[in-house]
Amino acid sequence: MGTLTPDISTAVESAPERAAAKRPYPGALIVVEGTDGSGKSTQLYLLKRWLEIGGYRIHFTEWNSSPLVKSATRRGKQRRLLTPVTFSLLAAADFADRCERQILPLLHGGYLVLADRYIYTAYARDAARGCSPKWLRNLYSFAPVPDITFYFRAPLDVAVNRIVAGRPKLKYYEAGMDLGISLDRQESFRIFQERILNHYDQMVETDHFVLMDGTMRVDQLQKQMRVIVRERIDLRQFAPKKKKNEAKSQP
Repeated sequence: MGTLTPDISTAVESAPERAAAKRPYPGALIVVEGTDGSGKSTQLYLLKRWLEIGGYRIHFTEWNSSPLVKSATRRGKQRRLLTPVTFSLLAAADFADRCERQILPLLHGGYLVLADRYIYTAYARDAARGCSPKWLRNLYSFAPVPDITFYFRAPLDVAVNRIVAGRPKLKYYEAGMDLGISLDRQESFRIFQERILNHYDQMVETDHFVLMDGTMRVDQLQKQMRVIVRERIDLRQFAPKKKKNEAKSQP
């Protein structure tokens, strides 16, 4: 695909500039981002269930879930063959497949698409592995700009402790062991996550993130998330026809 190998010397328009253009589809895209242990996946699941119960037309997608690429990524991890660049390109191929087969068709079909991690995961994680931020921006320049990007930020120690406490053993690439940061897996994970967190923080303003406090209670965060969704997206356009008609008849 030509879109995956752009000339890295070409300037890429910023997310705000692309977002300013009229969207060529009737759907909407909501994204959650954040480091491991920030609570983003839990919050998106709760939002998804709330919308499903309401009967809204939604589609859920998550990072590294394309069946076309998943097996290759798994084999590369198992054999520890992935370099930062090959790891990044596999993730980009995965995203491109889901974007072409799921995200864009459903946005054009008038769906509300919910994404558990998006291109900003690559911008933060792959840059933390040493990939050029400019190269990464070009690599994903075909991606539609989200209507809302929720960035769940938890202090480094809080997020790391949540992950370490919930997993018997950190995986090799998850812990950043391929970078040779530290021989201790937990220490390597902490340093790697700190790098990722720093890259996320740099995107808050440039990519119009909605900053969410990852230390808040789950129910409070979810309430706040739903309020923001209602304010920024007209949910009536994704409601069942019956609810649309009811909305029109109300004064």
